[in-house]
Amino acid sequence: MSYSAYSVERFGISERALALADQIEAFVRDTVVPYEKDTRRDSHGPLEEMVVEMREKAKAAGLITPHIPGGTGHLTQRETAAVLIRSGLSPLGPVALNTSAPDEGNMFLLGKVASPELKERFLNQMVAGDARSAFFMTEPADENGAGSDPSMMLTTCVPDGNHWVINGRKTLITGALGAKVGIIMAKSEEGACMFLVDLPHPAIKIERVLDTIDGSMPGGHSVIHIDNLRVPADQMLGQSGEGFKYAQVRLAPARLSHCMRWLGGCIRAHEIAVDYACRRKAFGKLLIEHEGVGFMLAENLLDLKQAELMTYWCADILDSGADGGTESSMAKVAVSEALMRVADRCVQVMGGQGVTRDTIVETIFREIRAFRIYDGPTEVHKWSLSRKLRREYLKAHQV
Repeated sequence: MSYSAYSVERFGISERALALADQIEAFVRDTVVPYEKDTRRDSHGPLEEMVVEMREKAKAAGLITPHIPGGTGHLTQRETAAVLIRSGLSPLGPVALNTSAPDEGNMFLLGKVASPELKERFLNQMVAGDARSAFFMTEPADENGAGSDPSMMLTTCVPDGNHWVINGRKTLITGALGAKVGIIMAKSEEGACMFLVDLPHPAIKIERVLDTIDGSMPGGHSVIHIDNLRVPADQMLGQSGEGFKYAQVRLAPARLSHCMRWLGGCIRAHEIAVDYACRRKAFGKLLIEHEGVGFMLAENLLDLKQAELMTYWCADILDSGADGGTESSMAKVAVSEALMRVADRCVQVMGGQGVTRDTIVETIFREIRAFRIYDGPTEVHKWSLSRKLRREYLKAHQV
């Protein structure tokens, strides 16, 4: 390899988790990477037939949902980083191994807050890799619904006997097409609420699947109409008005797992770009011998290492028991911006070859561009961090 992402892993991670990470890397490179040329996909992502086939191979290798070994206890966040970085070496790796969004974050949430009955009904099939899930939160901008500001939520839930009735529209709902488990956020008189539902459901209509810049997530990203959906009261997570509290349980780890997976993708893109620059000649010498190219690849090393260190730093914060909201915002901004630079340089180094789909570099570039938006755009995180600075200043100076 032209870049070692794994030196930091040697600290604070069990030998079992390190061995698991090595197994995952071998599985992704040997078994998953060939699927990158598989035609069983549409413009939104891999088709279900291909997803099932890859997951069956992961199950046979004992690697399905590796961050929840044995289907029970969760790895530490530092160990999860070691595993998810390796799974991300191919954009299809997280799908095959069941470490992808939104499932990874949804499993984490349910593992923390769901009742034993809800875990049995909804979580177990997800951990087994037999069911995909969707998280229904964001709403259409043209209706001024919730996006980066979840307090703008328009979807309502009203109690009716021992049920709740939900109405509203959602958008950019990742993986809704083909999902078997849904987590729906809606607003009651007490505040935000969160419900678990079986999918598909006749009261939850997929109006369309959006055409987006990325294309590695099964089911794509859908616009949804929820029309008088009746949900039993015992399928609410917690109590009415506690939805945002539970969303916070999911938020920081889910942000960070994006950093983990896409760091793996950019490590792979960098490997391909280095290989190209060390074989391709122009103007009488190898591309890497031209300073303009060599410097770009050197800058990749700097950004990759900083992204790696930021990811493990935030993982350590979460492992300490802190909620990690501020730290995950910092990591999400730093890592997504660094990886965007890496992916862009890889395309540039490879020239015309970089913009074709002959290699996975072009795909990774598109996926990373979307990453800068998902789980909060850079600007929202910076705004939040600046507000925190102001609050701390006012508190320290008793203003």
